[in-house]
Amino acid sequence: MRTGWRCLAGVMAVALAASAARADDWPQWLGPQRDGVWREKGLLAKFPEKGPKVVWRAKVATGYSGPAVASGKVYVTDFFTEGNTNIDNPMALSDLKGKERVLCFDAKSGDQLWKYEYDCHYKISYPNGPRCAPTVHDGKVYTVGAMGDLYCLDADKGTRVWSKNYGKDYGAKTPLWGFAGHPVVDGRKVICIVGGPDAVAVAFDKDTGKELWKALSAKEPGYSTPALIEAGGKKQVVIWHAQSINGLDAKTGEKYWSVALEPQFGMSIMTPRQAGDYLFAGGIGNVGALLKLAKDKPGAEVVWRGKKDTAVYPVNSTPFIDDGTLYGVDTESQLRGVKLETGERLWETMDATLGDKRGRAGTAFIVKNGDRYLLASETGHLIIAKLTPKGYEEVSRWKMLEPTGTAYGRDVVWSHPAFANRCVFARNDKELVCASLAK
Repeated sequence: MRTGWRCLAGVMAVALAASAARADDWPQWLGPQRDGVWREKGLLAKFPEKGPKVVWRAKVATGYSGPAVASGKVYVTDFFTEGNTNIDNPMALSDLKGKERVLCFDAKSGDQLWKYEYDCHYKISYPNGPRCAPTVHDGKVYTVGAMGDLYCLDADKGTRVWSKNYGKDYGAKTPLWGFAGHPVVDGRKVICIVGGPDAVAVAFDKDTGKELWKALSAKEPGYSTPALIEAGGKKQVVIWHAQSINGLDAKTGEKYWSVALEPQFGMSIMTPRQAGDYLFAGGIGNVGALLKLAKDKPGAEVVWRGKKDTAVYPVNSTPFIDDGTLYGVDTESQLRGVKLETGERLWETMDATLGDKRGRAGTAFIVKNGDRYLLASETGHLIIAKLTPKGYEEVSRWKMLEPTGTAYGRDVVWSHPAFANRCVFARNDKELVCASLAK
């Protein structure tokens, strides 16, 4: 009997060790749970003097879309063209013909496994390529291009399963800065920000592409990604379009509640963030609000609305909420700490974005790991930092990529990395890099 227990204990110990050592995937925007948290352990505390080991580099074309990592593969989208994609004027429209591509690489070696491409004619501002990270789920990969091409591909073979075009299928007008809402899988549905009459949000059958429901109308669909939340006893899909933030029944698309929230230039960009009973969204023009979600039924009421000297108003990056403090990069480029319940600004710094420079739309993508944060700065640096209500404490930084894009007269990297397999996967407009962050 004792021998049996010893064997069982040994098997359990091996299983637990294997579980602890298991590498996590990063299969979608903001990670496995769409919360911007990297839960792997055994990572370095700070970067070596010469930087972490670069495992591989792979050639890619232009794009803002971050990579996704799942089941030993890395997926990324880009735009291949002979024209110049770096257009500094944010209001200037491009006229570029090329191909949008979905590329798949081996996560360990960086070898390209397959490529899927289609003709695409860009007529948008900032035409550096697709905006949306791939979403990988149950053997399929879902991608959205800048001109509204939604594709479902076989994740292993790269073959087309089904596709939609937002303009042709729904009459959606392409936003000035292209379609940017990442596809979100919920059960048998893939939920997308589409646009067009009564179709700001559309849920498709993830396997067939059949429309399951559509909801909401707005003058513009905005650039935000659907957020899935639990509140009022219901699973809700939160949609922030150019005019309001809305809670929908995740099963049917029925609208539960709506609160006016209209940023300048239709720039609803950040993914709404939930923290307990609170929900925050904000954007350019000092437009932001903290909502209190009802407990007894689906509903929301405004706790506070932002003012010029309060809160944080993000452009490209989604803030992080941690223990009552909101951390985010403002329109004016400062990384700020904000008291969530009141909107009071606690501190601000330019160290994570533009440093000594000044400019708008400074960007740092925020991911939490344990008790510290990884900040992917537009300067191409990956920064390890402590963020607390008292301030910003930089631990270490490493020049991960060269900035190859252009914005407001400066060189930038505006692409969210993926963190998986104890590595960081990041791209600019020339290469996709994998570097080990293992201890």
